[in-house]
Amino acid sequence: MLPPRPLVGSPEEAWQQVQHRLQDFQPFDVELAEIDIFPVSKAIYIAIKSGAQELGRMHSALNVDGLAFDEPFEYRPHLTLAQDLPPEQIASRLALAAERWGAFPYRRGFIIEKLTFVQNTLENCWADLAAMDLASHVTT
Repeated sequence: MLPPRPLVGSPEEAWQQVQHRLQDFQPFDVELAEIDIFPVSKAIYIAIKSGAQELGRMHSALNVDGLAFDEPFEYRPHLTLAQDLPPEQIASRLALAAERWGAFPYRRGFIIEKLTFVQNTLENCWADLAAMDLASHVTT
């Protein structure tokens, strides 16, 4: 729900804030829309059709206090498919993603019922630090 950001305190303190701020959120449906590309970063993504409003509410609830960050772009809920591609590959990868998404025969949605707190590593990989089920107050 939050784009990557530097933390003011420890990851443990940030996780406590996340749990507190999201304790009343319930699971919700997300429906995916079309393939698109961000104009500045050239990241290829799938837009969110329904569920974007709820994701925006979560973002607003979290982007405060020790989790606040002056983000360089407007928050736009999405699923990133590809980023940091060589410029000469962008057009062909965008076309391939659109072709495959157009042929995708299954339901284009899912239920968000669990959130995972992650941290980017020096190897540019995401490490899971903690997780919680929405509205159940169960932490894993």
